[in-house]
Formats: sequence, structure tokens, C-alpha cells
Amino acid sequence: MNFEGKLITGLFIKRYKRFFVDIKVGNKIVTAHCPNTGSMLGLLKKNNKVWLTKSDNPKRKLKYTLQIIEDQSSKVGINTHITNKIALDALKSSIIEKFKNLETIRPEVNFGSNTRFDFLITEGKKKSFIEVKNVTLSRKKGVAEFPDAITSRGLKHIEELLKASQKGYEIYLLFLIQRDDCNKFKLAKDIDPKYCELLIKAVKKNLNILCYDCKFSTKGIKLNRKIHFKIK
Repeated sequence: MNFEGKLITGLFIKRYKRFFVDIKVGNKIVTAHCPNTGSMLGLLKKNNKVWLTKSDNPKRKLKYTLQIIEDQSSKVGINTHITNKIALDALKSSIIEKFKNLETIRPEVNFGSNTRFDFLITEGKKKSFIEVKNVTLSRKKGVAEFPDAITSRGLKHIEELLKASQKGYEIYLLFLIQRDDCNKFKLAKDIDPKYCELLIKAVKKNLNILCYDCKFSTKGIKLNRKIHFKIK
């Protein structure tokens, strides 16, 4: 997944109204769009180094978009709008070991009356739903965690995936870690025990968990290594 423009460096000042961040770029302050509605726990520290992109679209009110925040000398991708693009590129390129011989990949597929999963993939007669979760939290060196806040939406997705399993679909949760400094992944049970409890139960009911980290470059972000999942 390539960025829409050249990366611009700056220093984080503050976030407000969820979607706005003030960034110091050179000698001026710019207000950028923050494409992440989550808590971004541990990342919003004043003077953290950040990377932005600038849009040439004349219709955009905010020309800048926050893409990456540096945390403990590591890059962290915070743009949840590109999470599925990273996953889609990986599926098309057969980077994910589990999905090497896909015949079709359909993004944003409806299931039931009020649910939409990120991907429906087919391989022969096998059909699978994939729901992708963006991961940025790391409170212990080398360990990524999810969620970083209570997630009722995430809870619903697990419940709906289990319904899909009952209808014959294989079901997957892909935790896409937009970091390059973690070699383990675990559930943040202290942050949202209800979500974590349901996920653990769902794994026993055929929910498959996949975890991958990302590789950063000046051009974009790509899926990289498979990461060990520590469920307990």
C-alpha cells in the first residue's frame, strides 16, 4: 500500500475533537486529519516524531493527513483507513501463508441485515470471511496488544463471525500490527475483558486468528512477518 504523497516529518503537539491533530512542521503549526477514532493509547506524547502526507485535492479542508507516529524509536502506522488496503495487497500478493491459492477476493461484503465483513475469499468450494483489526498498542517491549479501548464494534464482529461459521463459512480475524518492533501479540484483557473473553471462547468454536506486523518505507506500508499469538 503506497501513500498518496511524499512523507513529511513533524513533531506531535496535540489531538482534539478526535479527528484533528496539531503538528509542528519546520517553523509552523499545521492542523492535520487524524484517521483513527481509537484511543491511540501510548502514542499521543508531545514532541513525538510523526510523518504526514499532503493532499492536492482542492476539496479537502484539511490538506494534511497523519500517517505514522514514532513510539520508542519505532514507527507506528495509525491510519485505520489504509488497514484494509494493506491487507488487500497482501491477499493479492499471497503474502499470508494461509491464503496462497485464492480464486476470488471481495472487499466489504454484507452478511445478514446489519453486518459487513472486510473480505470474503474463495478457494475452490471453501468460502471464508476475514475481519481485519488495526493494532497500534504496545505496553511491553516486543509485545503488541489489542484492543486499546473498549470495543463494542469488535464484540459484534466476533458474534457475527460465529453466526457465519454456523452457515458453513470459515472465519478469520486478522490482527494487522502497524508496527515493526513486536514479535508477540496478546489480548489486552485489562482494557476490555468482555471482548477478550468472547474472543477466547470463539477460538474454541473455529475462529481462526492471524497476526502479522508491517514493514515501513518512504513509499508505503506492507504486510511483513507472521507474529506469534499469545491467547492466554
